[in-house]
Amino acid sequence: MKTQESILVVGTGIVGLACALALARQGQEVRLLGPRQALADPAEDVYCPRVYALSESSRVLLDRLGAWRLLDARRMCPVEAMEIYGDADGAVNLSAWQDARSAMAWIVESSAIERALRQAVDVFGVPWVEDTFASLQTVSGGVQVTTVGGQALAVSLLVGADGARSSVRQAAAIEHTYVPYGHMGVVAHLDLERPHQNRAFQWFTGDSVFAVLPMPDTAQGSQGSLVWSLREGRAREWLAMSSEAQQSFLAMHAQAICAGRLGHLGLRARPQGFSLSLERSALVASHVALVGDAAHRVHPLAGQGLNLGLSDVQALADVIEQRESFRALGDERVLARYRRSRAEPVWAMVLVTDGLQKLFDVPYAPVAWARNAGMRVVDTLPFLKRRLVRAAAGR
Repeated sequence: MKTQESILVVGTGIVGLACALALARQGQEVRLLGPRQALADPAEDVYCPRVYALSESSRVLLDRLGAWRLLDARRMCPVEAMEIYGDADGAVNLSAWQDARSAMAWIVESSAIERALRQAVDVFGVPWVEDTFASLQTVSGGVQVTTVGGQALAVSLLVGADGARSSVRQAAAIEHTYVPYGHMGVVAHLDLERPHQNRAFQWFTGDSVFAVLPMPDTAQGSQGSLVWSLREGRAREWLAMSSEAQQSFLAMHAQAICAGRLGHLGLRARPQGFSLSLERSALVASHVALVGDAAHRVHPLAGQGLNLGLSDVQALADVIEQRESFRALGDERVLARYRRSRAEPVWAMVLVTDGLQKLFDVPYAPVAWARNAGMRVVDTLPFLKRRLVRAAAGR
C-alpha cells in the first residue's frame, strides 16, 4: 500500500488529542485512532478523581489550541503559593509573586481538559477512527497500521500517544527502560477544615510524599486534592479498608504529617491508587515518534507528568512546522531533531524527581540533617526561589 503524506496519532487521551489538534492547526492531514470513551457530565460539588497542575506553558498551549477558553473557570483553582516541608525542620515557601506571576499553576480536572480538547477537535474537524491499534509494518515512505477492526492505514508519520503501556512503542521496537519505585500514588479529594487560600502543600516524611492541592470550594467548605506517594504494601492495605477505616487511617497519619496545618482532613470519596515508576524511551523509530507517558514517566512529586507530555506535543509540532520543504513528515532527521529537543528537558525532570525521591528515601540521620538544612538555605535565597517558581510555571 502506498503511503500518503499524513499523520496518524494513536491515543485519544489528553496528550493524543492535543497532539492531533496542534498538528491539524498547522494544516497537516491528521487522523486520531482510538476509542471515544464516554465522559460523565460535570455535577455540582462532584469532581473527577484525577486532577492536574497545569503549568503556564501548558495553559498557553491549550489556549492556542482553543481549549482553554472552553474550561469552566469555576471548576479550576489557581495555585498562588506552595509550602514544602522536609522530614525535620526544613521548609521552603514559594509564591507566584516572587516571579511577578498571578499563579504558579492551575488545578484542573482531567475530564474537563479532555472534554474541552474533544470539543476543539470536533470543531476543527479532525477525523477520528474509533478503532484500536493492532500492529504496524514499515513500507516505502512510512508505515502501515493495521487496526483490530481490520482497517489498514498508511501514513508518513505515526505518533504514539497511547500511554505508559504503549502498543505503538512495543510494535516499533523503541528502546524502553522501566524502574519501579515500589510505591503507589494514592489520590482522593478531601474536605479541609481550614481554607487552603490557593496554596499547595507538600510534606516529605522520609518514606512517603504527602501533597494537598487546592481545589474550588464546595458547599461543605474548602476542598483539596490529595496525592500521597507511599510504599506499595501500605497503600494497598489502605485501599482495601472499609470507608470508616480509611478515614481513620488518613486522620491518624495526616495529624502526624501535617501537624494540623489544614485542620481535619475528611475523605470525600474512596481513594484510588496507581503504581509509580521511572520510565524512559528512545522516543523515535523509523517514521514513529512517541509523546506523553508512551515516551516517559516520572515520579509525581513535582506534578509535572502531563506538563512534560504537553511539552512533547509542542516540540514535535515545532520541528514538523520548521522542517525543510523537501523533507517528509517522518524524515529521520526531523525525528532526530525532536528527540534532541526533548533530551535536556526530560533528563532535567528525571534528575529532579528521581533525585528528590531517592534523597528523602534515605533514612540515615546525616543525610536527613543535610537535606533539611538545604531546604532552610533555599528558603533564604530569593533568586533561587524565583527560579523554582519559574520552573513550576514551565518557563
